[in-house]
Amino acid sequence: MSANRRRPLRTPAAEGGAGIIPLRFGDDPQVWACWLYYEDRLTQGEVADAMGISRATVNAYLADARERGIVNITLDPHRLASLTIAQELKRHFGLHDCLVVPSQEPGDSLIDSLGSAGSLVLRRLLRSGDTLAVTWGRTVLAVASATSITGLQDVRVVQATGGMTASIVGSPEACAARLAAGLGAACVPITAPGIVSSAEMRDMLMAEPLLRSQFAALGDASRALFGVASLRPNSTIHSSGFFDAVPLQDYLALNAVGVVAGRFIDVQGQPVRGPLDERLVGLSLDSLRQIERRIAVAGGIDKVPAILGALRGGYADVLVTDAATGKALLDADGASALPRPAPRSTAESTEGAGQAEVQRRHVKKFLNDPDDIVDEMLDGALRAHSDYLVPVQGARRAFMARTAPRPGRVGLVVGGGSGHEPCFLGYVGTGMADAVAVGNIFSSPPPDPIARAARAVSGGQGVLFVYGNYAGDTMNFEMASELVQADGIPVRSVVTTDDVASSRAEDRDGRRGVAGNVLVFKVAGAACDRGWPLDACERVARRANARTFTMGVALEPCSMPQTRRYSFSIGPGDMEVGVGIHGEPGVAREPMQSADAIVDMAMNRIFAEMQTAPGDRVAVLVNSFGSTPLMELYVLYRRVEQRLRTKNLTIAANWVGHYCTSLDMAGASITIMHLDDELADLLGHPCDTPFFKVGP
Repeated sequence: MSANRRRPLRTPAAEGGAGIIPLRFGDDPQVWACWLYYEDRLTQGEVADAMGISRATVNAYLADARERGIVNITLDPHRLASLTIAQELKRHFGLHDCLVVPSQEPGDSLIDSLGSAGSLVLRRLLRSGDTLAVTWGRTVLAVASATSITGLQDVRVVQATGGMTASIVGSPEACAARLAAGLGAACVPITAPGIVSSAEMRDMLMAEPLLRSQFAALGDASRALFGVASLRPNSTIHSSGFFDAVPLQDYLALNAVGVVAGRFIDVQGQPVRGPLDERLVGLSLDSLRQIERRIAVAGGIDKVPAILGALRGGYADVLVTDAATGKALLDADGASALPRPAPRSTAESTEGAGQAEVQRRHVKKFLNDPDDIVDEMLDGALRAHSDYLVPVQGARRAFMARTAPRPGRVGLVVGGGSGHEPCFLGYVGTGMADAVAVGNIFSSPPPDPIARAARAVSGGQGVLFVYGNYAGDTMNFEMASELVQADGIPVRSVVTTDDVASSRAEDRDGRRGVAGNVLVFKVAGAACDRGWPLDACERVARRANARTFTMGVALEPCSMPQTRRYSFSIGPGDMEVGVGIHGEPGVAREPMQSADAIVDMAMNRIFAEMQTAPGDRVAVLVNSFGSTPLMELYVLYRRVEQRLRTKNLTIAANWVGHYCTSLDMAGASITIMHLDDELADLLGHPCDTPFFKVGP
């Protein structure tokens, strides 16, 4: 496939697909499609899924390529070689990713090509909240000059080393400042020389508060961008002032082959200790290895020993290089490109219909009679948690804590439909809810069991109702309130409205109550347990709700026990954004994204409303909607913690697991409560319930 014979084609993003092209294909969707079909031997349907476009478009791409002679079984040799080398470099060195640019034509600038490729990698890997450590040199400056990315939040660019004595184009200060400008990011310099006169001077400088704060920012780096310098005479390091105080021969005698972030390494990647080590001000090699994504951008045959050392030492997990250098790296390390599968002939291009995928009509469930599932579930829960729960007399679906009623204390009653387990039943016990009323699946409990529960746990100081903002719940809890107050028992109600996706901020009262319920229950239960009066319990529960923000995303719908069919349809490449907890679709359907991108979307929405200042405290709840496992929830929490840390917010408490589900829906929600001293104290108050425990 030759570039001068291609006509413009729409990218996957133009068709509403993911539009994220793997690094090894650069920005060329046509090469991507042909590679997947002819080399990886995927079907057209599989190619369509991989690229996020329609099968018809894939067919048109391939047919057009054959008819016009763009593809003649083999791809353009330069591009094909680059792809093969990138794949083998990634496999052989265990890299996270690799981008290899084609070998340069005479007169082309290798540094400019590497700079453009490095910018493409940054666009793919850099996220909101990241701190990017940046070294220096001509190649790093080329990446910075080619980079212009908008839409990122809370990104910092930090110099990885101090400054140089000589005036060079790719100085540490210039590289960091140029890249920060291209990202719209804050720039954190290292306000000290890269090499000082003595170890004592270095220790004195590192004790300065300003430098300590700058190195603290460097220690937060989640991404690193660096070049690899050789020790050849044409290397930038020779004009940087590095060897003004010590002869290069001192390091060559110790078998040094290159420099990474100002540190010398040998061809095996081991640090080369020499006279400069105790005088360097900058990122250490050990610290570099601890950074999550480490992008090395380097090319040229003269740099092969140095790049090989950087790869063997584990300093890079993403490599950007050129084809000639990549092949030399593989040859030097005793590897070669893997044999490729036999090319697919053009006769295979017409795919048969094949066997249709068998679509099950029903979801398998552990059932007896579907109409009895709620009562059987409640019976099983009562048997399992009899140390905590007893039935409310005269009510089939109301339960109270064994410790209730508590004379002289406000009683807390919560409730809602079933299908959300462990919510609401699992939060009844000491220090949390005193009673619960449970309705049918996704349906409010009737007024009578709510009222009976309130009467049963009244300790003489009134009753507080806390429930989600749904029409049925609001109506039935209000009717129950009237019934109970007619008996002379004061009742106050707090409606939870934590779902930021369900309406705009100015319509907060119209929002749904979702997983944030759990944290509001905890605060209200602690206030009641401490013997606060009814007015104070209501007040703090309202403030807890006002400072709680939740957003949920579903990947697959849930299925109702009665029908055993999914509650809505969603495509294999889609996700529902802003879902509630009643099995309904979200407020928007978006193309499926990575876990980090999903968290960023949710956190950006929450940050837009949660008015925080550096040093504030928060509580975090990462909640499964039913079928999402802990493995994936921890991946989400990891990114939540990173985003909060970049805002300099302290996580005072966190919970990860199944807390407020939607039957078997695949998805998760993220809840953030913005704490003050009172809320933090109440969240830490001891409680003991079947599914929520704090303290001894």
